[in-house]
Amino acid sequence: MKKYIISIFFLFFIYNLQSQVLIALILGDKLNNGKMEFGLDGGLNFSSISELEANKWKRDFNLGFYFDIKMKKQWYFNTGVLVKSSLGVDNLSETDLNEIGTNLEITQLGDYTQKISYFLVPTLAKYRFKNNLYVEAGPQFGLMYKAWLEHNFNDEEGNENRIREENKDAVNRMEVGAVAGVGYRLLKGLGWTIGVRYHYGLTNVYKNISSIKNHALFLKLNVPIGVSEVKKEEIKEVKNQKQKEKEKKKKSKKQKN
Repeated sequence: MKKYIISIFFLFFIYNLQSQVLIALILGDKLNNGKMEFGLDGGLNFSSISELEANKWKRDFNLGFYFDIKMKKQWYFNTGVLVKSSLGVDNLSETDLNEIGTNLEITQLGDYTQKISYFLVPTLAKYRFKNNLYVEAGPQFGLMYKAWLEHNFNDEEGNENRIREENKDAVNRMEVGAVAGVGYRLLKGLGWTIGVRYHYGLTNVYKNISSIKNHALFLKLNVPIGVSEVKKEEIKEVKNQKQKEKEKKKKSKKQKN
């Protein structure tokens, strides 16, 4: 029953997502108010599924938005949604396909790939250092909305072919993972943020197969939508404070001499 309630909540949230993103983009300056930062979250991810013979990480792009909410001093709460995000694995073997289950004709031609689309929601504690580096960690939750097996191959005439078979009924709808990451804020803390984040799956990918988990490495780029004047003033205050401290040290040295 709890799973159905959580799924309904996610579906309701995602149903309203497009209008929320549009409003957020328009009101980006107001959302960035010194205590909260809003922006776009995108990048490249490399994913795999454990305990399978597949030996090639699947590569895909992801896109969404994020919120950094200031908690205390240099601590922040990071959340948001990756709207376009696909996990899975490439180069499935015949053994893998038989274990997962498929109606695709298994041949030695081409590659077989498992692709699973999730809405991913991080709930992370983030600590920002004064040198614009940050570290983050916490759980990440996902809702699967599409999954399919894909067979890509070239025929005898050299033409590219792609056959897809939907298998979302075999995949667990909920994904829960532990996440850790590190990154750096450009332009003296006012610009884009680059970083890397690792997702270690804690729940089973498939309903009828145990001990098979998602793993993914995210190369991230965060783009804040409007940096508020409040934040600029905060940075100025920090700089002024540092300058005052330097001047005090100089005066104390002169007095000693």
